[in-house]
Amino acid sequence: MEEAEAEVTWTRETIPKVLKIVSTRLPQRDLISLLLVSPWLHRTLVSHPSLWLVLDFSQMGNAGNRLVAALSLPRYRHVKHINLEFAHDIEDKHLELIKSKKISDKSLRLVAENYPKLEFLNLTRCINLTDRGLQQILLKCSFLQSLNIYALSSFTDEAYRRMSLLIYLKFLDLCGAQNLSDDGLSCIAECVNLVSLNLTWCVRVTDEGVMAIAQGCTSLEFLSLFGIVGVTDKCLEALSSSCSNTITTLDVNGCIGIKRRSRDELLHLFPHLKCFKVHS
Repeated sequence: MEEAEAEVTWTRETIPKVLKIVSTRLPQRDLISLLLVSPWLHRTLVSHPSLWLVLDFSQMGNAGNRLVAALSLPRYRHVKHINLEFAHDIEDKHLELIKSKKISDKSLRLVAENYPKLEFLNLTRCINLTDRGLQQILLKCSFLQSLNIYALSSFTDEAYRRMSLLIYLKFLDLCGAQNLSDDGLSCIAECVNLVSLNLTWCVRVTDEGVMAIAQGCTSLEFLSLFGIVGVTDKCLEALSSSCSNTITTLDVNGCIGIKRRSRDELLHLFPHLKCFKVHS
């Protein structure tokens, strides 16, 4: 009798705890496969909302239909991370983001209205987006912690200024933001929790904008200024003054206004520096 009770306790309490721990380490596809093993395992897994906060359709075909199907399931009602990087076959009728190169402002409006608690969003190479679409996200998804708008050059400072609303933002990739000026970057500097900022090929940026980042984002660990010819040693000094205790990676490759330094000189400016890339 005692053995039977112990087995019931093991089944009802211990196994679900073990499964929860193991399943958090599994890729999304493997986790979904576990649902098909048995009804009991299905019930156990779907009873833990924390396992269903991610929707990752990067590089997938038929991503639109997959996305609609997933969002119709109760277990995804608290989703916080949507990754559609290089996803295929997504259209507005699928509720959100259309085929990677055709994602529309209407799509982003639907995302913003339905998922205001999003924490992670990757819009890499969604080249048809405009300020209007991005602003929908910035105005309504204030819990964003990570925003990737890599290789999107169409946005202007009108949108970048709104990024100051993202008070929880930690990771921001603006690689290729060719219209970003010091004015827009100064507003981004109000995201005081930023730890990673990619400004690669943001060609309009100068010392003024980077100095604003240095002053506002004092927890910065990673910063790329790759390809920005308008920055000089002044911004490096400002970063050293405000972020010397946090910066570990700094890329100034192609920044012809920044002089080459010895390892000792760099460590004097940034004691915790692990990676420093400079032009040859």
